[in-house]
Amino acid sequence: MYRNDQRINVRSAGMSSKSNHELSDEDILWANVILVMEQGYKKRIAEHFRHLELPRIESLDIPDEYQYMDDELVGLIRTAVEYQIQQIIKR
Repeated sequence: MYRNDQRINVRSAGMSSKSNHELSDEDILWANVILVMEQGYKKRIAEHFRHLELPRIESLDIPDEYQYMDDELVGLIRTAVEYQIQQIIKR
């Protein structure tokens, strides 16, 4: 959704081996901030990558119960991520 947004550089990754791109050490080291859908993912990242210095991790607090690219999900993501982008730009 944000691949062509000129304000930021993004990567998309998941915590499952079934993801198109599973989150890696390289992704963690590349990131200035990590956005996750739910608090549980924040905890899983912190536990799984405790050997690394982690960037700030923010939860969008969006339940992981939607179908891929569901219209309501897209709206929730856009609203939550726009807020995060504005916070990044201010820094």
